[in-house]
Amino acid sequence: MNQEKVIVLDFGGQYNQLIARRVRECNVYCEVHPHYISVEEIRKMNPKGIIFTGGPNSAYLEDSPTCSKEIFEMGIPILGICYGSQLMAHLLGGSVKTAPISEYGKAEVTIESESELFAAVSKNTVCWMSHTDYIETPPQGFHIIGHTSACPVAAMECPKRGLYATQFHPEVMHTAEGQKMLSNFVYRICGCKGDWQMDSFVENTIESISEKVGSGKVLCALSGGVDSSVAAVILAKAVGKQLTCVFVDHGLLRKNEGNEVEAVFGPNGPYNLNFIRVNAQERFYQKLSGVTEPEEKRKIIGEEFIRVFEEEAKKIGAVDFLVQGTIYPDVIESGLGKSATIKSHHNVGGLPDYVDFKEIIEPLRLLFKDEVRQAGRELGIPEYLVSRQPFPGPGLGIRVIGEVTAEKVKMVQDADAIYREEIANAGLDKTVSQYFAALTNMRSVGVMGDERTYDYAVALRAVTTTDFMTAECADIPFEVLQKVMNRIVNEVKGINRVVYDLSSKPPGTIEFE
Repeated sequence: MNQEKVIVLDFGGQYNQLIARRVRECNVYCEVHPHYISVEEIRKMNPKGIIFTGGPNSAYLEDSPTCSKEIFEMGIPILGICYGSQLMAHLLGGSVKTAPISEYGKAEVTIESESELFAAVSKNTVCWMSHTDYIETPPQGFHIIGHTSACPVAAMECPKRGLYATQFHPEVMHTAEGQKMLSNFVYRICGCKGDWQMDSFVENTIESISEKVGSGKVLCALSGGVDSSVAAVILAKAVGKQLTCVFVDHGLLRKNEGNEVEAVFGPNGPYNLNFIRVNAQERFYQKLSGVTEPEEKRKIIGEEFIRVFEEEAKKIGAVDFLVQGTIYPDVIESGLGKSATIKSHHNVGGLPDYVDFKEIIEPLRLLFKDEVRQAGRELGIPEYLVSRQPFPGPGLGIRVIGEVTAEKVKMVQDADAIYREEIANAGLDKTVSQYFAALTNMRSVGVMGDERTYDYAVALRAVTTTDFMTAECADIPFEVLQKVMNRIVNEVKGINRVVYDLSSKPPGTIEFE
């Protein structure tokens, strides 16, 4: 496909895919590659621009990720972000050292001079910092275009060579005018036209899957969530009756969700799918008995999913492919390439070494959540399914902090149902990106009906986000939270306390485990 593109070179930063997503928002095709890709390979791709990601290493150490100096002589504009800016400075003769004062969080950057990168950006703008090293002295030919009170080189440039660098992260939502900066880089500096659209994604994906599968049989993990639903419909259109969708009710779904999924995708639903429901609640509860560590829970749930699929595959005969609804945030948080692992996902990092299938198909692996929803609309999936709340693969297994039991699952199901109902009643369900209740492992003393209680606390979570890589706490009206609290403590046995989580992402994650 001959189209303009920008490539992102990954140096181990957790926001590598987010950078690509931000470039796509400029209607410019973008893909991520490892930092060690050769100059020859880059030339073949003929990118209009290159972006270096952040990373956890120090650019001046011998074993840190690096790239060929030749990349700076290709005549292709380059933007270095965080570690990428430090690496650019280090390789070109500047000085990078441990910062006297580390910066983490929001900082005010003062723009020192006019720059194409900062066109139409405020002279004093809030940006997101996350670094312990800093650029002490820029390389020859560069000049400083931004600083903070703690960072003398918050941004630098060498326009003659098309080289730009920011110590802060323009890609995260915490940087107030970050998208404007990336847009400036893509349009003003790289000269992109912005003519890429995702309209052809569904058509191309269906065609490529049909070609890959041939006459093979396909088994799809169907949870009823947005990701697996879109993946299932794509596969149904690609291979028809060669597809069998297995819905595993692991006992970790939201209240009444198992029956809702079957009503939509089962034999009486609108989709022509081979649908099998497996009620495996007790099996999962037994496997999770006594387990409290989050990563172990995720891996247990993921492996048990695969075991169930293998058993179903034997019942229906030879199965060649396993389909999963993996999306970009799953990949990045499971440690894409050499990026730092934040947490593993049951459909990425939690797979056992041995999987009894020919190959795994992940049709949504390159998409963020909003792009998945867009693909779903192009497929004609009803809006109430396309826009439904995100739900993690391990389900309530990671919304019950600590050991998972049937009793705890029922508590969080009931509390979550109340919370979701009241959010909808308040008309907030279309404006809040994700909201749910989680059962903490904290028990505390309370008083109910003149009697002492010693019960659990439920934590309410609500965030606003566009990409699910960064998020802010949603400002839920106090009267709504008060109503939710009253209903939960009165209607859900075993809960005597309700708290609201104010954390943003980062430093927290959207889920609790």
